[in-house]
Parts: sequence; structure tokens; C-alpha cells
Amino acid sequence: MQYKGEYKKYREIMEEAILTFEEHLTTIRAGRANAAILNGVAVDYYGVKTPITQIGNITVPEARLLVIQPWDSSIIKEVVKALMASDIGITPSSDGKVIRLVFPSLTEERRRELQKVVKHHGEEAKVKVRNVRRDALEDYKKQQKESTITEDDFKTIEKDIQELTDNHIKMIDDVIKRKEEEILEV
Repeated sequence: MQYKGEYKKYREIMEEAILTFEEHLTTIRAGRANAAILNGVAVDYYGVKTPITQIGNITVPEARLLVIQPWDSSIIKEVVKALMASDIGITPSSDGKVIRLVFPSLTEERRRELQKVVKHHGEEAKVKVRNVRRDALEDYKKQQKESTITEDDFKTIEKDIQELTDNHIKMIDDVIKRKEEEILEV
């Protein structure tokens, strides 16, 4: 019996946990400009809450500078207000045409704090992956009790699911390592 195809749903759930983890890491400010930090910031654009990424061009002309140039310059004050109300922790400056966000250099202490945050979120992602493993094994144990699969089949499945889990845990460790390197860059 071949089970690899049957693991698709579990693989997808594990991959979703990793994607969610990676998306969350993009919001962690690592001392360099990254437009992803603006995800979740919405501007009151003529009475409609609109994501800031949809109201103009966002560029990174320098490593620590993010420039927002709204297509409609009449909303600059609203954009500044939305940025001030957000939790990005950077005070915007505006010249009436563009808004600049200057990312301050991180202190060594702040870098260490961010490392801990990254590791914490990485552990949460690993727990999600391990929970998928647990759920998968429970599903297959039920099948074994119902005599749908044999004990030998279950042992093979158990080994395959563990291998799948180990691979996804390694992917999470790789993501953590990359983000920590980004944080520690001076």
C-alpha cells in the first residue's frame, strides 16, 4: 500500500503553519526598511478603511528608509494619522507630497529581544506542526482499530508522518535562522 498521496492534507496544513509564521515575521522590524511592516495599516480613504498598500506607491530607496507616495496627495494627512495610530513604532514625516519612514538602528538589547520573539513564534509554529502529526496519527489509529489498515501499515504510516513532521520542523528552524541573521546584521 502507498500512503504518500494520502498525506497531502497533513502536508498542506503543516505548510500553512510555516507560511503563517513567515508572514508574521515580516511584521517584525529588523532595523531595515520593509514594506511588509505596513500590512495591516488601513487609511480612512473617503470614509472607507483602505489598506495603505492600495493608496499609493511604497518604495525603499535606502536600507533604512521607506517612502509612501499616495496617488491622491489630499490624503497625506489621513495616511500620517493612520501610521501614527498603528503599532509600527516609527514616526512618519511628510513634505506634503510623500511620507517618509526612517527606520532607526536597532540597539544590541533590542536585537536580542527580537531574537527571542522570533524563537517564540517559531516554537508556536512547531507546536502547530506537531499537532498536525498528532491528529494524523490519531486518524490512522482509528483506521487500524477499524481494521482498515494493518499494524504494519500503521508503523509505515507513523514513520512517514514523523519524517514529514521532521522536514517541516527543519524548515521552521531554517526560517528562524534567516530571520535571526537579518536581525543581527549591523
